[in-house]
Amino acid sequence: MGKMRAVVSLGHDALGYTTLEQWDAVKVTAKALADLAEDGYDLVITHSNAPQVSMIHKAMTELRRIYPDYTPAAMCVCSAMSQGYVGYDIQNSLKSEFLKRGIHKSVATILTQVTVDPYDDAFYHPTKRIGRHMTAEEAAMEERKGNFTVEDPGKGYLRIVAAPKPLEIVEIDTIRTLLRAGQVVIAAGGGGIPVIEQNGSLKGASAVIEKDCIAGKLAIEVEADMLIILTGVEQVKLGFGTEEERSLDRMTVREAKEYMEQGEFGEGTMKPKIEAAVDFLEKRPGAAVLITSLAHAEDGVAGRTGTVIQSE
Repeated sequence: MGKMRAVVSLGHDALGYTTLEQWDAVKVTAKALADLAEDGYDLVITHSNAPQVSMIHKAMTELRRIYPDYTPAAMCVCSAMSQGYVGYDIQNSLKSEFLKRGIHKSVATILTQVTVDPYDDAFYHPTKRIGRHMTAEEAAMEERKGNFTVEDPGKGYLRIVAAPKPLEIVEIDTIRTLLRAGQVVIAAGGGGIPVIEQNGSLKGASAVIEKDCIAGKLAIEVEADMLIILTGVEQVKLGFGTEEERSLDRMTVREAKEYMEQGEFGEGTMKPKIEAAVDFLEKRPGAAVLITSLAHAEDGVAGRTGTVIQSE
């Protein structure tokens, strides 16, 4: 029997929220990832980037404000920057952990573009908040540029961007080739760099892609045996935050859909993870999804904790 193939989706806890936090967090993350590699998994790693891309966007916007001659960085460029520096930190720490353990395996970060539909309804109803707080005058200037803003009461205004559904992962053949060669691949960080196909070329879109959504798609495209979603909780819960709260050890796709219809999972928290799990398992019915925390990753893979979702 060949090695198992897993796509691992890292949440905010695996990276921290600042450059210094990330520096320390990825060292812990690297140990958990190396444990999975030692357990016999070929890995594709994807990760969140909301704090990182927001920080970069703030920095580039502020630079443009102070030095008007500088060209402001487009959202797609900020996304590429975040993929590069987050990928570097994971890659560096994981390679160091491999060397300590005598594991001879390469780690590669792929700047990954993901196509989106320019007519996706999300472009007309943006929801993702990014960047620094602005004054009413600055917000009006952004609106005149064609961007969207929203008031954050008592703090000012924030720019908001769309979160369209991903269509195709542009670099998927490169990812598959490296994976077949036995390398650990870090790809589609932050959901990937959203691009639109126009007249035979790819144009960056002012948008972000849900990282859980792209994790599920990535797992489908590389024919993963397992999708591992590492988040802030050890197990998925029903009745979260209520007196009736209870943890789930296992779920089927049918049960997951029923729970979603009942409104059991938070829109911006657990629901996107469950949706990604369902989409993956409907395309890969013999596979499995594990949702747990970074600290419990190895125990989760061994079946001692976490929530496992399967087709039946």
